[in-house]
Amino acid sequence: MERTGPPARFTGLLAAFSAVLLAAGAPSAAAADSGLARNGGFEAGLDGWSCTGGSGAAVSTPVHSGTSALRAAPAGSDNAKCSQSVTVKPDSTYTLSAWVQGSYVYLGADGTGTTDVSTWTQSAAGWQQLTTTFKTGPSTTSVTVYTHGWYGTPAYYADDLTLVGPGGDPVALPATPTGLKTGTTTASSVALSWTGSTGATGYNVYQGGTKVLSVTGTSATVTGLAASTAYSFQVAAANSAGESARSAAVSATTTAGGPGGGGGGLPAHALVGYLHSSFANGSGYTRMADVPDSWDVIDLAFGEPTSVTSGDIRFSLCPATECPNVESVAEFKAAIKAKQAAGKKVLISIGGQNGQVQLSTTAARDTFVSSVSKIIDEYGLDGLDIDFEGHSLSLNTGDTDFRNPTTPVIVNLISAVKTLKAKYGDKFVLTMAPETFFVQLGHQYYGSGPWGGQDPRAGAYLPVIHALRDDLTLLHVQDYNSGSIMGLDNQYHSMGGADFHIAMTDMLLAGFPVAGDRTKVFPGLRPDQVSIGLPASTQAGNGYTTPAEVTKALNCLTKKTDCGSYATHGTWPGLRGLMTWSINWDRFNNGEFSKNFDAYFGG
Repeated sequence: MERTGPPARFTGLLAAFSAVLLAAGAPSAAAADSGLARNGGFEAGLDGWSCTGGSGAAVSTPVHSGTSALRAAPAGSDNAKCSQSVTVKPDSTYTLSAWVQGSYVYLGADGTGTTDVSTWTQSAAGWQQLTTTFKTGPSTTSVTVYTHGWYGTPAYYADDLTLVGPGGDPVALPATPTGLKTGTTTASSVALSWTGSTGATGYNVYQGGTKVLSVTGTSATVTGLAASTAYSFQVAAANSAGESARSAAVSATTTAGGPGGGGGGLPAHALVGYLHSSFANGSGYTRMADVPDSWDVIDLAFGEPTSVTSGDIRFSLCPATECPNVESVAEFKAAIKAKQAAGKKVLISIGGQNGQVQLSTTAARDTFVSSVSKIIDEYGLDGLDIDFEGHSLSLNTGDTDFRNPTTPVIVNLISAVKTLKAKYGDKFVLTMAPETFFVQLGHQYYGSGPWGGQDPRAGAYLPVIHALRDDLTLLHVQDYNSGSIMGLDNQYHSMGGADFHIAMTDMLLAGFPVAGDRTKVFPGLRPDQVSIGLPASTQAGNGYTTPAEVTKALNCLTKKTDCGSYATHGTWPGLRGLMTWSINWDRFNNGEFSKNFDAYFGG
């Protein structure tokens, strides 16, 4: 389909992408309700319509006629396309018409079998009628009619959509799928496959009677499940006529799995902090022995590579010229053992702002494994924190599915971490501290996008988190130094208050479509795998949040109180806790952050 429109407008951290599209003009045609388009006046809500990314809703104002109209809001790479399949006759002429309101509103038809058509208006301050005509091909029996807006523009409205022409033969319901069986089962997922049904255009997967997935193929993997738990699954075939009866049920039990990668050694609510061990800054150097007992996970900042692509990670204590009060290596190692004896976990954090790590080759991958292992062994550490920032992770053009990444720096990192986990076993603690740009922004943008031009780093942590979710102890996204991010409510949220932490954490726990594609949903993590990352003071980073606002965020997520205007998708009393940058800055700020955590969780 050829389209035209304005340059896309982006907010937050994304680079603008450009596209040149052409308009398909159309002659005018008389409009009359022939009944071919189902619920064209949206009086029955969205019945019969499918809107990308959950962008559409029926509203009572403004309307062209009747009591309802469609409102659809573009967001990021989603142009708010609302469509339905209509049965038609071959070799027949049709007129498509709709009343629209808003900026850059499109009306069109796909799958005509001849020339697909569209028409659009750049600006319709009031209701304006769009009309186009098309002829079906010699074997065409159905077409898809649609409306959509344009990227980065406000919501548009549509009403009284009609399709005039000879009606086609009714579409029959597809047959019930057969041969449903289970495949690979993990602690949090079950793979399913089945035999396709004649006439089906898609399939709905049910878990315990509740629809959990919609797919176009004959296989699916249900994720986000609990370990050592029995589940029942069914599948139904679907097309424009509706859904078939559900298949016979199959059962599967997930494998055993604790709280991922050594999480069982942590308290129910844990406080995570970074310790400036290899450098000094305005917060001052803190010796390992002087780290307050409040901190349950201590991340040594930082292990850094000898070069960006070497994979060779090195760690050393801050030089005495930079940190006059630095302890000796022997004292440092002894203090680590003392912390571990008190139940604390001490990890090496790789990366940080200056430590760019790109495992672009298998040689770099193998060097990463050996060099990180050497650090863990030398200092007797409990595991690894991945704090890749900047340009460490990005997606190659065409790498569009977070479930099956192909970019070498992504694939090699996943492989390296799995090797480390296998070497050290179940007690190995694995944490990650990505920025929102690499995680929640993936709800809108993923990689360079369908037409290229987007920042290829957008959402680039998602395949890593997903592939390692069964090994992951904690994910503590940095809810700071961030631009505004769109939440599951399709609203933008800005850092610095409870609302941002509520919306960003809700996305991690509830899951979200990646790049607005509901066939590619990032499954939610367990609450014991999630902590909220915040700066410890105003000096530590942009996005400082007062203790009162931190408490509001915790209340909302764990008790569903103090939520403000954001409606969470659950209540998670098992949320693991908080992470901060940093232990040093918290001490500099008289322990404000850790004291608030202890007061809230009774530490």
